[in-house]
Amino acid sequence: MFTLRNLTAATLIALTTGCATGLNSSQESELASYRAKNLAVEEKSPGLAAGLGLLPGGGSFYGRSYGYGVANLLLWPISIFWDPVSGHDAAESINYQATKAHVASLKKRDLDELDTKLASDEIDLKRYTLEKRKVDEKYSYSL
Repeated sequence: MFTLRNLTAATLIALTTGCATGLNSSQESELASYRAKNLAVEEKSPGLAAGLGLLPGGGSFYGRSYGYGVANLLLWPISIFWDPVSGHDAAESINYQATKAHVASLKKRDLDELDTKLASDEIDLKRYTLEKRKVDEKYSYSL
C-alpha cells in the first residue's frame, strides 16, 4: 500500500534528481580551455564531491546545496543513486564560476597595467594595441 511516507519520499526524489544540472557543453569547453592554459581554479574537487555523495547528503552539502543536502540526508540510502552525480556537477559549476572570476580579474589587471603604460608614455598607441590583443588572446578560450 502506498503510504504518505512513500508519497513524500517519491516527491522528494522527483524534486532532487535534477538539482544539479552541471555545465552546458559550451561551459565545459570553456573550462577545459582554461585548464589547458593553467588558468582554471579548482575550488572544489569533483571526485571528492562524487565520493561524498555516497554519504548521507554529502555531495550536496559539499556542493553548497544545503537544502538538497538535507533532503538527500533524509532519503539516504536511496539518494546514493543521484547525490554523487549532483555533487560532481555542483563542484564543476563552482569551479567554472571561480575560474571565470579569476580569469576576469587577471585580464583586468593586465589591461590596467597596459593602460598605465600608455598613460605614462612608456608605450605608444601601436604597441598598446598589439599588447592588448595579446592579453585578449591569452584570456580568451577557443573551442
